[in-house]
Amino acid sequence: MKIDIYQIDAFAKRAFEGNPAAVCPLTAWLPDELMQSIAAENNLSETAFFVAEGPGYAIRWFTPAAEVDLCGHATLASAYVLFNCLGFHGDRVDFTSKSGPLSVSRDGDGLVMDFPAQPPRPCAIPPEIVEAFGVTPAECLKHDDYLIIFDDEETVLRADPAIDILGRLGCRGVIISAASQEYDFVSRFFAPGVGIPEDPVTGSAHTQLTPYWAGRLGNQHLRARQVSARGGELNCTLHGERVLIAGHAIKYLQGVVEVSSCGHPQV
Repeated sequence: MKIDIYQIDAFAKRAFEGNPAAVCPLTAWLPDELMQSIAAENNLSETAFFVAEGPGYAIRWFTPAAEVDLCGHATLASAYVLFNCLGFHGDRVDFTSKSGPLSVSRDGDGLVMDFPAQPPRPCAIPPEIVEAFGVTPAECLKHDDYLIIFDDEETVLRADPAIDILGRLGCRGVIISAASQEYDFVSRFFAPGVGIPEDPVTGSAHTQLTPYWAGRLGNQHLRARQVSARGGELNCTLHGERVLIAGHAIKYLQGVVEVSSCGHPQV
């Protein structure tokens, strides 16, 4: 069996920026354990698999350690592959997923994702947060992830948390964020719960960040930057109960995964 594979840098205008995602278009679903093995072999924060379903596509995402319910950058990467590599002719591609309907539309030379908003709720600060970061945050909220707000962006830039301590929280991960001088806000995302110490640029985190900052700043249109080592820029809009997340993507490589008769993937 041969499976086409693409590696796309999402939320990037140039290679070696943004968040790299692997994308594997399929004609039918592979066994879950095989998709997990391919994701582990790729060793990227996410590998997306999709199959045609009705007028659109069904999509699933795997980290090297687990399947996740929602991933932004690998969805952006999948749409890029459909639009630019597989000859999809429409201006919008629709996906079904474990998080409901998602879509990605062309916007000039960029792409815009339409995702469900996930407003975080204020909560008590877990002691693991203070222990891991060595500082008490200004605010703590939670939806799928903890959202930690610091008073200044320098704290976000310099954060070096103890990942093993964050792994005790029993959730996917921890977003840290602060207001910014150049952008509306900056953020970083640590996801030890799914085997990712730090994710370079995280679209799904912005489904939680956007409602928070839109409410705090009184502005539904927000410019954001995830300030990981690779970094990436996102334009986010709160649209009712949805979040529109705009960014660019670029192809880094294209290849073939060969699955042997014993089921082990070979690149």
